[in-house]
Amino acid sequence: MSSKSTLDDNPKKKPYPFWLGGVAATIAASITHPLDLTKVRLQASGDKRMLASIQKTLRTAGVRGLFDGISGTWMRQMSYSMCRFWAYEESKNMLDATAPGAPPWKLGLAGSMAGGIAGLVGNPGEIVMVRLQGDFAKQPEKRFNYKHCFDALFRMVREEGPSSLARGVGPNVFRAVLMNASQLASYDFFKASLLATPYFEDNIYCHFTASFAAGTVATTVCSPADVLKSRIMNASGPGSSSTLLTLRTALATEGPLFVFKGWVPAWVRLQPTTILIFLTLEQLRRGVEWGRGRGVEWI
Repeated sequence: MSSKSTLDDNPKKKPYPFWLGGVAATIAASITHPLDLTKVRLQASGDKRMLASIQKTLRTAGVRGLFDGISGTWMRQMSYSMCRFWAYEESKNMLDATAPGAPPWKLGLAGSMAGGIAGLVGNPGEIVMVRLQGDFAKQPEKRFNYKHCFDALFRMVREEGPSSLARGVGPNVFRAVLMNASQLASYDFFKASLLATPYFEDNIYCHFTASFAAGTVATTVCSPADVLKSRIMNASGPGSSSTLLTLRTALATEGPLFVFKGWVPAWVRLQPTTILIFLTLEQLRRGVEWGRGRGVEWI
């Protein structure tokens, strides 16, 4: 195999298990959870600066407070992320975009298709994650006080009705389309472009550079939808699920730049997350190949 081969250079071989992407994303998100927690609290609460928000969390809840809502993160990754990686590979197969150097528009379309599907499937987990992460940033009387992700899911259905699981689904799907079209597709594009030069091999340096570029693109493209999603999902009460009302109110009180609130922690979080996801996925796929080579049929 050439040193410049990619993960998908052999479309005829047996596909990898659909859950690999979800496992890789869960591992990465667990490591970067404190940064994701800070991003959500900047977007949905009165916290103003990244470091000040982290210090506030440490002061009020200790180091364990940096991992508030971790079960919601796991639920989200094993629903949304698992679905998006599976759907992205399936979409690339449908569009004949699995070969290295596939046209960027095909990669972007495959990412958009995957994002639309994953955004719908993962919406309940997204709400649970946002609420668990943002709870302790609120005043005590306004907290949901969920025990864990399943308690949050059951209580939402019981107290707010099944329709609560679709809260913010519009901006969430929109954001998921943007994220996958920008992160997954641009990662493939940047990686293929780097490998086409004489300066990069298919190794950690190439993965890091492609991930860095893809993470910056994805953070900027997704910030507006991400901020709206966090605010709508973290709210409750009549009228609080209206995207237009939320947008109008924020524009009137904070100005148009509110859509980039939390960009720095989002960027800081997305860079290591993107790198960790793809490095972990590479290792998991190699593990699958190793197991299949030794007769393990279930993978």
